Formats: sequence, structure tokens, C-alpha cells
Amino acid sequence: VQLQASGGGLVQPGASLRLSCAASGRTFRRGAMGWFRQAPGKEREFVAAVRMRDRSTYYGDDVKGRFAVSGDNAGNSWFLQMNNLKPEDTAIYYCAATNAGLITSSMRDGIHYDYWGQGTRVTVSS
Repeated sequence: VQLQASGGGLVQPGASLRLSCAASGRTFRRGAMGWFRQAPGKEREFVAAVRMRDRSTYYGDDVKGRFAVSGDNAGNSWFLQMNNLKPEDTAIYYCAATNAGLITSSMRDGIHYDYWGQGTRVTVSS
């Protein structure tokens, strides 16, 4: 199973980016697909995730109202639309997925995700 994240780049504050993650070797139609990020010198943090069985979405507090996560029906591609980007959004963004039926309290914890992509860098700077 491989996850390939793409779409990162260098943008100015206030701009938008759309990250994509493509899975090969497995689909996640009954699991969860998410995004985490790690800024230099900081721990990895939860960004957003979608639980496929009911399409419920979850967001980190810092991105609520600015980011939107979605997944395709096949369960092998998911996306992170990032609007109104801020310098503090600068990080490497990792996509992650699991086929486990996660409960709500587990959706934000990376330990419950079995597969991880290699990361795509997002830099927000003027």
C-alpha cells in the first residue's frame, strides 16, 4: 500500500492550496482518511479527517472554518482544501489512512492510522 501526497507549494498569506492524496494497493471505503502536519521543531498535529462510513469530518482547532477535507466514493483519493492560509500553516503535510472503523475520539490521533504518505511541503510566506 502506498499513499502519495501532492499539491504543496509556496504561497502568500491569504492564498489557497488543494492537497491531494492518492492510495494504491488498497481502498479505504469503510475506514478513515486524514491529514496531519509537522512544522519545524514541533510535534506532528492533527489537521483534518473524514470517516467514510458516515462521511463525518473532523478538524483541528487551528484550521476550522478555513480547511475542508473530502474523499472520493472509491476510497482511494482524498483532498484537503486549504483557504486563507497563514504563516503558521507552514509545515509538511502528511496524508494517512486506515480501514479500521474509528470512533470519534480516535479520529484525531495518528496512532490509529495504519498507512502514511511521504508528505508534501506547504510554505506560507510573504
